[in-house]
Amino acid sequence: MRKKAVKFPKLAKKEEIEEIKEIFLHNYPDSVTELNYDNIYQLVVAVALSAQCTDKRVNLITPELFANYPNTALLANASLDDVKKTINSCSFFNNKAKNLIAMAQMIEEDFNGEFPLTQKELVKLPGVGQKTANVVLIEYTGANLMAVDTHVFRVAHRLGLSKSTTATATEADLVKKFKTNLHQLHQAMVLFGRYRCKALNPECDECFLAHLCKSKESFKAT
Repeated sequence: MRKKAVKFPKLAKKEEIEEIKEIFLHNYPDSVTELNYDNIYQLVVAVALSAQCTDKRVNLITPELFANYPNTALLANASLDDVKKTINSCSFFNNKAKNLIAMAQMIEEDFNGEFPLTQKELVKLPGVGQKTANVVLIEYTGANLMAVDTHVFRVAHRLGLSKSTTATATEADLVKKFKTNLHQLHQAMVLFGRYRCKALNPECDECFLAHLCKSKESFKAT
C-alpha cells in the first residue's frame, strides 16, 4: 500500500512571520526553562533527562539525584544501579542512567571537570544531541540558537513556519526565518505549545495568534 504523504498547512508569508515574532517576544519577554538547576552541571543533566519526559517529572527526580551526586566527579564513580533507581520514574531511565555516568566520566577525563560551552563539544557527551546542546546554550549563555522539541515542532507547523518533517530541518527553517532573538523565541514557543497550543484541545478561542494560525480550522467542531 502506498504511504500517504503528510499534509502540512500553507506557509506563512514574510509579513506574517515578522508579526508572529513580535507577538511571541511581547507575550514572553523573559521566558526561561521550567527545569530547576543551580549550575551548568545540573542544567545539562536536567535537559538530558527531559528528553521524552516532562519538565515537571524531571524536577521531581533531580533533587535526590543532585543530593547524591552534586558534581561530575561523584557521578562518574556512581553505581549504575543506584542511578537507575534514583531516576526510574523518568522515561528511558536505563539508557539515561548509563549516559549520565558516561557523560560525567568524559567531563572528568577529557574536559578537566569543566563543561564546554560550544555545540561542537557538547554533542560529544554521551546522551547529548544537538537539541540538548542547543537548549543548554540557549538557557545558560543566551546563545542565538533554536532547539526543536515536540512543542516547538507542533507550533512551527501550525503557524506555517515550516513544512519540514524532521526536528533538525524544522530548526533550520526557524533559524532562517526568525534570524535573531532565537533564544527567546525558542522558549516562547515551548511555553506556548505546552500551555496554549496543545497537541489535544488547543485553546484557539483565547489564542493571541489565532488570526495567524494556518491550522485553526482543523480544530473546529464538525
